[in-house]
Amino acid sequence: MLSGKKFVKTALRIIKEKPEMFEALLEFERTGKVPKPVYKKRANFTIDKNILNKFREYCKDKGCNMSKLVEKFMKETVSKKSK
Repeated sequence: MLSGKKFVKTALRIIKEKPEMFEALLEFERTGKVPKPVYKKRANFTIDKNILNKFREYCKDKGCNMSKLVEKFMKETVSKKSK
């Protein structure tokens, strides 16, 4: 069993690392229902119109999902930066 100070420290760390879990607990307390986990988040940013049209056409021709391709690029970019 964790001591009071250790418990609070652990709880604060978890809230910081996984805020969505804490929000789910708050939602459960408020409504009595466990919310479905949301793993995706909408992002809004501006892209050159011509590039967007070419990218949309590329994805259509290749039969790929635009969001998944952008997400893949973002993951690769972030992993290169952290190395």
